[in-house]
Amino acid sequence: MHFLTQPPRFLFFTGKGGVGKTSIACATAAQLAAEGKRVLLVSTDPASNVGQVFGELIGNHITAIGAVPNLWALEIDPQAAAQAYRDRIAGPARGVLPDDVVKGIEESLSGACTTEIAAFDEFTSLLIDTALTRDYEHVIFDTAPTGHTIRLLQLPSAWSGFLEAGKGDASCLGPLAGLEKQRSQYKAAVEALADPLRTRLVLVARAQRTALQEAARTHEELNAIGLSQQYLVINGIFPADETKNDALAAAIYGREQAALTTIPRALQGLPQDRIALKPFNLVGLDALRHLLIDTNPAQYAECSDPPVHLDAPSLSGLVDEIAADGHGLIMVMGKGGVGKTTLAAAIAVELADRGLPVHLTTSDPAAHLTDTLEGSLPNLVLSRIDPEEATTRYRQHVMETKGAKLDAEGRTLLEEDLRSPCTEEIAVFQAFSRAIREGGRKFVVMDTAPTGHTLLLLDATGAYHRDIARQMGETGVNFTTPMMQLQNPKQTKVIIATLAETTPVLEAADLQDDLRRAGIEPWAWVINNSVAAAHPQSALLRRRAHNELQEIDAVAKKHARRHAVVPLLTEEPVGVKRLLALAKWKAP
Repeated sequence: MHFLTQPPRFLFFTGKGGVGKTSIACATAAQLAAEGKRVLLVSTDPASNVGQVFGELIGNHITAIGAVPNLWALEIDPQAAAQAYRDRIAGPARGVLPDDVVKGIEESLSGACTTEIAAFDEFTSLLIDTALTRDYEHVIFDTAPTGHTIRLLQLPSAWSGFLEAGKGDASCLGPLAGLEKQRSQYKAAVEALADPLRTRLVLVARAQRTALQEAARTHEELNAIGLSQQYLVINGIFPADETKNDALAAAIYGREQAALTTIPRALQGLPQDRIALKPFNLVGLDALRHLLIDTNPAQYAECSDPPVHLDAPSLSGLVDEIAADGHGLIMVMGKGGVGKTTLAAAIAVELADRGLPVHLTTSDPAAHLTDTLEGSLPNLVLSRIDPEEATTRYRQHVMETKGAKLDAEGRTLLEEDLRSPCTEEIAVFQAFSRAIREGGRKFVVMDTAPTGHTLLLLDATGAYHRDIARQMGETGVNFTTPMMQLQNPKQTKVIIATLAETTPVLEAADLQDDLRRAGIEPWAWVINNSVAAAHPQSALLRRRAHNELQEIDAVAKKHARRHAVVPLLTEEPVGVKRLLALAKWKAP
């Protein structure tokens, strides 16, 4: 493996949820430990399963891994760190400031930026020369901070003073309040990250177009701030030997090979490793030892799992319930890469095919939806929002209004704050809001919706909902704001999309908790691209189908009020005909 050639002291593994970075980080730690190196493995992943991989109870303290001499592990709990961080900053305001002000402070500290900065606050001491890490030759991190967080920590401004003066709407600036005392420690940590002799960043992706594009964006963002020592690992590549007599296996192999031949230019110059898809669960030391080596094709033949007979609700059943209402807002939400756009389009075309009026609005950057749907069905209207264009307009508006009143230092901070992922969500949601009111007379299906944190942020900072409520509250006039419609289950059905894999399900559960805090109760979950629902013949796919059953069961019994399972298809669901087939699919 190239990324293990003369490794520096610090190794960071980063990538989207579900690409396998935890498994690769664990396998790397085990391999270096086997070479006689003293290794500390640190996870900052909210969905960490490092303890499960090694069969050890780890938690937020350094623990020796009994089965692996020379290896210790630590799981930083980002949510606990974020809560302690919120209490430290907002605590002094409770009972002193009005409740609504305290609520605004707490909400400014509730999002992903706070969680990441709080976790960074926790592992900063691991990046500098302290007694805590002095005895370890390698420190391996599962999940690295984003470029946005590192840029924020590099800014030379007095963050807390900027906030106290009321110059910034809290989206990512809020979490930085009160960090001034640790500036020298952060500076040393950021310098360690940017030093190629001390730190190597490993971008982990799958052989999928969207995953590789995400890795390219991460590479460019980190490279722009000096974190240039990067390697690319493409994980879980389907083996050619498993494609015989299985149309699904052949289709997966073909799609992956097409993605690999069109790797984004930004990634082409990076040292690259490719890891084959394995037939076994990556739990236990024996599995980890085989992850970073080529798999013997004979191992696949040893997979003797019987075919899976999955009896699960289908998407068509959910559409039946939706159609019975005659109109309403349908929001499809979820993390990137789970197929939100496809599911939203499938629901929209199925409703339109039933003769119901439908407006499908999406921020999907791919033009194929526009090309294949617009005008194809008499009852379907399609609109596409360009996220980049919407975000640019929003940033310009904020800089021309709020930014006009700031000095140079304040404008620098505000510009960085507007690079936050929250900014794009707010900008796109504002564009979507124009379509929300249509849900009272027709179906409006929305793809790529904002997170619960963003919705709460809009509410807590005096955005449209609160302004209207204040203006209309004493007039006796009935009114409905977008936020009120989203919170009304009779008007809005939120569908959470996920995959039948551990990390995507945990991420979807976190999203559901976030939405509930915003007063929005998800209506259903959809498990997309399920191998188990596709009834594969390949021995490797049968093994993976059996592995999915535990996650599908967890969604059905623990997380969702209602759910559906959508199979992984041999043909990508592009175009009206294939989308209709997807929406009408029922388990045999």
